[in-house]
Amino acid sequence: MNHREAATIREARRDDFDQIWPIFHEVAAAGDTYAYPRDVTREQAEGIWLEAPRKTYVLEEAGKILGTYYLKTNQPGPGDHVCNCGYMVASAARGRGLAVMMCEHSQEVARALGYKAMQFNFVASSNEGAIRLWSRLGFKTVGRLPKAFHHPVNGYLDALIMYKWLAP
Repeated sequence: MNHREAATIREARRDDFDQIWPIFHEVAAAGDTYAYPRDVTREQAEGIWLEAPRKTYVLEEAGKILGTYYLKTNQPGPGDHVCNCGYMVASAARGRGLAVMMCEHSQEVARALGYKAMQFNFVASSNEGAIRLWSRLGFKTVGRLPKAFHHPVNGYLDALIMYKWLAP
């Protein structure tokens, strides 16, 4: 059995944050992929990841959460047919196709919720793995924000806007 077959995705519960927090903290503290404060508190992170989104999911294997994603409406009103997602995978579980699994799942959920498109608002141009993955899954780079992402090592880098139409 491969790793993807052993992993399952389910809607997150409040008590899952005990396992989500170490993943979130690791990613935010690195400062190289998300535009969250590197010193974000647990309480702030819980609001960002569990309370603000429309839905949050966890990917688990044998009861251990290895990844998580949120889905929310990108803009209200005339833009409410477009959703936004964010994905995080524990560093020890990377390279196993779990982000692919979560992105594919999020697109199914988005369609079921009535969204017509998915947009990633702020992809650091240095996040080459994510850019390759999203591109492979049909997302197009539709915008580039010059020097909008302040990388802790590489300085000011471009941030990309990536978009995929989900409706037929």
